[in-house]
Amino acid sequence: MHHDEPEFGSQPFPRAPLIGAGILIAVVVTGVAIARLSGFDPRVAPPAPAVETRALSFSTQPDGAFLVVDADTREQLLTLAPGEDGFLRASIRSINRERKRQGIPEDTPYQLVVHQDGHLSLEDTPTGRSFDLGGFGSTNTAVYAKLLGSVRAQAAGESAQR
Repeated sequence: MHHDEPEFGSQPFPRAPLIGAGILIAVVVTGVAIARLSGFDPRVAPPAPAVETRALSFSTQPDGAFLVVDADTREQLLTLAPGEDGFLRASIRSINRERKRQGIPEDTPYQLVVHQDGHLSLEDTPTGRSFDLGGFGSTNTAVYAKLLGSVRAQAAGESAQR
């Protein structure tokens, strides 16, 4: 005996659930494709609002000293002798590689940001990248918190050390 419909046991399998399942699969695949093409990443939560920022410029001097300058006031905040504070140097050197690739000058300011939830981030506006400094450990986060110099930033750095 020949049937046009798929069989389920001794009864023909109804077409409505098969059509419904096909439509559901098509909707899910389309939704995932749209989300991926739009850049949506469910693993990354949007950052909390900024409560304080400071524009900073970093540069390496011919003698190997590393300078941190407030980009707005031109106040020199920190001078590191060659070999001092490897994390600060290495993190900025790493970020500067992308800037060099894009032709952005080394001394273009970054924005150091304290967020409402206490996290610190370093934002590189010209490249559109933001770096959550909490991912580098509490000791390294505290190095950046000191560059802000505010009570709020110091509290963020101390909470990161706990």
